[in-house]
Amino acid sequence: MKKSGTSPFLLFILFLSLLIETSLADPRSDTVELRCETQLEHNTSIFVVNFFDMMEIIGNKISHSGSAVAILGSGPDANYGLGQCYGDLSPFDCALCYAEARTIFPKCYPYKGGSIYLDGCFLRADNYSFFQEFTGPGDKAVCTNATQKGPKFLLSARQAVLNAAAAAPSQGGYSRSVVPVTGSRNESAYVLANCWSTLNATSCRACLGNAAASMIRCFPWSEGRALNTGCFMRYSDTNFLNAEQNTGHSTGNIILIVVAILSSVAVLIMGVAIGVCMWKRRRIQKKRGANNVVELEKTLHDSSLSFKYSTLERATGSFDDANKLGQGGFGTVYKGVLPDGREIAVKRLFFHNRHRAADFFNEINMISTLEHKNLVRLLGCSCSGPESLLVYEFLFNKSLDCFLFDPSRGKALIWEKRFEIIKGTAEGLVYLHENPNSRIIHRDIKASNILLDSKLQAKIADFGLARSFQEDKSHISTSIAGTLGYMAPEYLAHGQLTEKADVYSFGVVLLEIVSGKQNNASETAEYSDSLVTAAWKNFQLGTAEKLFDSNLMFHNYNNNDEIKKEILRVVHVGLLCTQEVHSLRPSMPKALQMLLEWDEQLPAPTNPPFMDVRTMKLNDSGRDQGDLGRDIQKKSMPIAT
Repeated sequence: MKKSGTSPFLLFILFLSLLIETSLADPRSDTVELRCETQLEHNTSIFVVNFFDMMEIIGNKISHSGSAVAILGSGPDANYGLGQCYGDLSPFDCALCYAEARTIFPKCYPYKGGSIYLDGCFLRADNYSFFQEFTGPGDKAVCTNATQKGPKFLLSARQAVLNAAAAAPSQGGYSRSVVPVTGSRNESAYVLANCWSTLNATSCRACLGNAAASMIRCFPWSEGRALNTGCFMRYSDTNFLNAEQNTGHSTGNIILIVVAILSSVAVLIMGVAIGVCMWKRRRIQKKRGANNVVELEKTLHDSSLSFKYSTLERATGSFDDANKLGQGGFGTVYKGVLPDGREIAVKRLFFHNRHRAADFFNEINMISTLEHKNLVRLLGCSCSGPESLLVYEFLFNKSLDCFLFDPSRGKALIWEKRFEIIKGTAEGLVYLHENPNSRIIHRDIKASNILLDSKLQAKIADFGLARSFQEDKSHISTSIAGTLGYMAPEYLAHGQLTEKADVYSFGVVLLEIVSGKQNNASETAEYSDSLVTAAWKNFQLGTAEKLFDSNLMFHNYNNNDEIKKEILRVVHVGLLCTQEVHSLRPSMPKALQMLLEWDEQLPAPTNPPFMDVRTMKLNDSGRDQGDLGRDIQKKSMPIAT
């Protein structure tokens, strides 16, 4: 949410600072975005008091060290807070920026917390410990569409982004880079990169890898910012960086004290106002019928989908780590055994849905109506306990990635098994896309979301990102979510979602099944390019057999021409599915037909994204991200998923 102007409170502080006649830099206190959580706070009388005490603790620390954390309370009423100023701000400017963030942040109430990104500082609060998180579903780039720049500036900006992202992890999480534009006396690209102080170097490197890769989508515009869970990046054609500050002035210390006092008073007044408003609001809600959530929970309780929380807790041994099967972007999965002996998989969600019970109930209903042999069956849920739980059928062999990317277990996947997995995955996606009741786009097809039963039959899992897609829509405009390396370029660049996004992800999985290598881990493989790019280059050269998994050679498929032809055809279909132009990709029914009907002549694939290394055009922003990602990887900066 872009702030329209500076608050009166900040203007007063700035006026005061002018009176004291001290030389100041720019606190960069303009708000870039305020994000509020969707879950309501638990207990107003406890939570709000803890929150304002926590803000006070952070305010007392942040101007001295540039960052601060605070924890108050416990359980659902706990408050975890993190405040961070970017590395080029002086203590005085840091105090100014934090004071502004602190006065805006209460707009998130009555929700349990949120995050606010200013150009000079960051503030986050929640009711759980998020300090080690470096990636999240809200990570994105924000572009300033003011001026388009030429290729020379973009090359300098790209280099400055690489330099800053590579240097920060070894410099305490902060770096800045200035790269002059070739042939210009006065123009340079300016970049700032900053990780939160709670991250280690490895997490910082991963966060900045993601941030840099997403921010490159802003080219060819003159300025862009990456707002990530664990870090912040900005590039610009104007010098927004502050010079090194001398922090020893006594006048600065006086101002800091004044700022602290005034911000405390402002927040106290705002806290009282919030409390009064919330009290009135809750009285109105009671009169209008505050029993909606209770009624919906009762509906769930009375349906066949409902499980008691206590039953699932006992089934998993109180969510014992020994029963942990894995962890994804939305929750941790545990093996459980019900009293009747049935084995189940219980997903313990990271968020609690009690306050959005209607949406949760509709979502459960939608997924529970999907019945296909290649989809993991949802048995039910629990949303009445202290956290939300989903219950799925238990699959003995876990997920495809456990076999595919394991040199030892991969030997069990002979080609015939791999092709059955490909066929099953394709049939499951065809069912989702062609569902007569509601077409479904999965949005996160990858090897770890393809589970295997005792016979190694494929079952698509994890519908946390799935979206219903109606017939009268050409696409869905939505926030970007998924896994880097599997997301289609048009979706990544513009947020426009169609079934072809699943087709692209399916194509990546085909190439992974053939090669036994992960597209996102290509820096550890023999390829310096991504797996998709390596497949394209080898296909063009007629050397696609170089892609074959060594575990396939273990079964001596080199001497079986029919098997080799089948594998090469799968590579061909994989490249058709990963073409840069989404309209050229086949539909899932067509892709399945191509895999099964050998008599059909396949068209020649066009290039995948990220291939044109000569230009950096806006309509080729997908390639820019991939190319930048690879350059970061060469600097030992893996892009996290």
